[in-house]
Amino acid sequence: MSAQSAIVIGAGVVGLSTAFHLAAEGLAVIVVDRDPLADKASFGNAAGIAVTEVVPASVPGLALKIPGWLLDPLGPLAVRPAHVLKLLPWLWAFSRAGRPEEVERIGAALSALNSRVYNDLEPMLDACGLSGELQRRGALTVYESEKAFRNDAEEWGFKRRHGIEVRALSGNEARELEPALSPVITNAVLTPQWSHVNDPKALVDGLRSWLMRERGVQILTGEVRSLVVEDSQRATVHCGEGREFSGDFIVVAAGAWSGVLAQTLGDRVLLESERGYNTTLPEPGVEISREIIFAERKFVATPLSIGLRIGGAAEFGGLDAVANYKRSKALVALASRYFPQLNPRGGTAWAGHRPATPDSLPVIGRASRCPNVIYAFGHGHLGLTQAATTGRIVADLVKGRPDSIDLSPYSISRFN
Repeated sequence: MSAQSAIVIGAGVVGLSTAFHLAAEGLAVIVVDRDPLADKASFGNAAGIAVTEVVPASVPGLALKIPGWLLDPLGPLAVRPAHVLKLLPWLWAFSRAGRPEEVERIGAALSALNSRVYNDLEPMLDACGLSGELQRRGALTVYESEKAFRNDAEEWGFKRRHGIEVRALSGNEARELEPALSPVITNAVLTPQWSHVNDPKALVDGLRSWLMRERGVQILTGEVRSLVVEDSQRATVHCGEGREFSGDFIVVAAGAWSGVLAQTLGDRVLLESERGYNTTLPEPGVEISREIIFAERKFVATPLSIGLRIGGAAEFGGLDAVANYKRSKALVALASRYFPQLNPRGGTAWAGHRPATPDSLPVIGRASRCPNVIYAFGHGHLGLTQAATTGRIVADLVKGRPDSIDLSPYSISRFN
């Protein structure tokens, strides 16, 4: 009997992690991507393994902060005017996700995924010879005002209730850990369970090369236009120029572009591109040992093997809007306030599309009408964090194993 086969749409970190787990189960795997080697969210993310992030983006009281963010032309949030009408259904669902009972439900679902991350990620990295890419040094969230620190007390309590270790520090204690920080920092919180990788692009490139070399996974170039399910045993992806690929299973892991493909199977999903920006400074002039999160300003700084990456911002403008790289430059100027010795010269600016759902939960599970099509997208800021766990869950679904966690919170049916 020939091996079962799977077509994975998307060569980002989620798609490749899924290919890893499917190949480990003995499936013949083909990964199809419009440009497998191209820059994408998996390359330019902030490099964090953010297992402590169990609070959804929408929480009570957030609406009071949004007007101020929007009024700042280079602030942490922007909405392109031409995209406002299209965004309204997503925004309505986002506002409803911030109700207290929903925050509790969503937090539990995020915690269920994140509590598995290292059990799935570390064996995958070890198998691929990439374990040295992971730096388990925790993260430091810093505050420049005592008031802001107190205002976040409920959020830190929420994380504690979900098993996250939280250590409150004074500004001086924070500077003992990270001497490069400015005296403007008054309070901080250390979360030891957080980690980061040396370079997201190196990790993705290494994973892709290992899959091709050691597992015979085919990585093919093709822009998937539609999915056709022939029967419960076979499905086909159609690309441009009449090309098509068939398999026993199809996995949709195309990031922010996945919603269009789900629609070809009759599945509605609220999925938006939340564009993020960063600048990587090759000679920053400062050293930090862990990822630092600037709570009031909503940006991060991560020490990578290629330099200091300063990233943040959430911009809603659709997949076709031209990037505004002034945001990348603004992040560097902002970081200079917190790192007095920062050298801002020679940085590489980047912008990429995060696939964001209004409830901060990914879409993981079978298509509503096609059991041999499995969705694995919509991870927002947690794609790198949850990639290996998502791949493991997809492999369990393909092999018909019992779900290790309740998958109903991630089902695409929640949008119908």
